[in-house]
Amino acid sequence: MATDLAKFAADNGVKFFLVNFTDLFGSQRAKLVPAEAIAGAQKNGAGFAGFASWLDMTPGDPDMLSMPDGDSVIQLPWKPEVAWVAGDPVMEGKAVEQAPRVVLKKLMKQAADQGYVMKSGVEPEFHLINADGTDISDPRDIAEKPCYDQSAIMRRYDVISEICTTMIQLGWGPYQNDHEDANGQFEINWNFADALTTADQHAFFKFLVKEIAEKHGLRATFMPKPFMHLTGNGCHVHVSVWDAATGKANLFHDADGELGVSQLGYNFLGGLLKHSEALTAITNPTVNSYKRINAPVTTSGATWAPNTITYGGNNRTHMIRIPDEGRFEYRLADGAANPYLLQAGILAAGLNGIANKTDPGKRLDIDMYAEGHKIKSAKRLPLNLLDALRGFAKDKMLREALGAECCDAFIKLKTKDWNGYCHHLSQWERDTTLDC
Repeated sequence: MATDLAKFAADNGVKFFLVNFTDLFGSQRAKLVPAEAIAGAQKNGAGFAGFASWLDMTPGDPDMLSMPDGDSVIQLPWKPEVAWVAGDPVMEGKAVEQAPRVVLKKLMKQAADQGYVMKSGVEPEFHLINADGTDISDPRDIAEKPCYDQSAIMRRYDVISEICTTMIQLGWGPYQNDHEDANGQFEINWNFADALTTADQHAFFKFLVKEIAEKHGLRATFMPKPFMHLTGNGCHVHVSVWDAATGKANLFHDADGELGVSQLGYNFLGGLLKHSEALTAITNPTVNSYKRINAPVTTSGATWAPNTITYGGNNRTHMIRIPDEGRFEYRLADGAANPYLLQAGILAAGLNGIANKTDPGKRLDIDMYAEGHKIKSAKRLPLNLLDALRGFAKDKMLREALGAECCDAFIKLKTKDWNGYCHHLSQWERDTTLDC
C-alpha cells in the first residue's frame, strides 16, 4: 500500500505538500497543497494546465492531474512543515505518455516482467556561483588543479555540510563530498537504489542544493558548461542489473568474467554503446551541453568528458568505464539531463542489448584524449544538439521503448530550443564576421 499522505502529515507535523511532476525539460512543477486537502489530492490528483509546462500540450487540452506517489514523499529537513511528493500526470483518466516519470515506470515494469531491476547511482556535479550568475562564489578558489582542494571545500563548509547533513537525515547514505575539477565545483555521492528511487532522489537533490545555496546567498547551477575555461558539470551514472524477484543478486557480477562482469552485463553495455549516439539527445539535452563534450582542454588540463563512443576498464577517458566488478559507469550525461529520461534511456538501450545479445566489442585500454585519434573505428559523439536530435529521431528502438508521444514531444520542443539559439546573434559572430 502506498503511504497515506494524510497520516504522514499528522504523524510528522507537515502543513503543506509540494505535489510535484517533472516535465520533458527536467523542470519541476508543483502545487502547494495544504495537509487538510492532501487526502483528496492523493485520491483525485492536483490539477495543472499541461500547456503551461514543457509537455507539448495546447491551451485547449483538459486539466492534467498529477497523482502523488505517496511512497516518494520527502519531508524537507530545512523546512519540516513542508513535504515534497513526486507525481504521475494523468489526463482524462489516462497516463500522460510523454511525462518522464510515466515513461520510466513503464520501462521498469517491462524489465521486471523479464526478471530484471536496474539499480543505479548518480553523481550530479554543480557549481556554487554568485547570485547574479557571473562568477564562482569563492574568489580565492583559483588553483590550476582545484580538484579535492581541502581549503576550498572548507571555505564552503557551511553550504556543503548542510546539504550532506540533510541527505543523512533523509536516509540516503551520502558517503563523501568533494571539491571537483573546476573552480567552484562540487559533488556529493550517496548510495545507489532502484532506478525510480534514484530518479526521484536526483530530482529532489537538484531542488535541495539550489534551496540551500539560496539560503546562504548563493546560487547553485548544474549547467553543463557555465564557464568555458573550466571543467563542465557531468552527471555520471553507475549501473547494474539485479534479479527482480529478490533484488539481492547482481546479474552483472561474475567473478570469472572479464573485469568481474557477466555476459549479460556486457550485452547491456553493448546495447548502450549501440544507441548512445541517439541517447545523447537525452543525456545531453541543451545547446550548452555540447560545449562540455566537445570542449577544448580546460584550465586543469582535461575536460573529463567523453567525445567518442568507447568503453574501457578503470579509465576515465572513455564514455563508459568499468571501475569495479559488477557495474559500470556511464560518463556521458551532464547536469541538464532529465532525471527520469536519463534512467529510462539507459534502461531501454540496455534491455535491447540483452535481448539481442549485443557484443560491445573489445575494450580500449588507452588514453582516448591522447591516443583516440589513432582509433579509426571509434565513433565520435554528436557535435551539437541538432545532430543529436537527428540521431535520436532515427532510432526506432528508442522510439518504441520510450513511446512515440514522448519522443515526438521531446524532439519538437528541443528543436524549437535549437531554432531559438540559431536566432541569437553572438558577439563572437560579430567579432569574426563584420569585416569578412
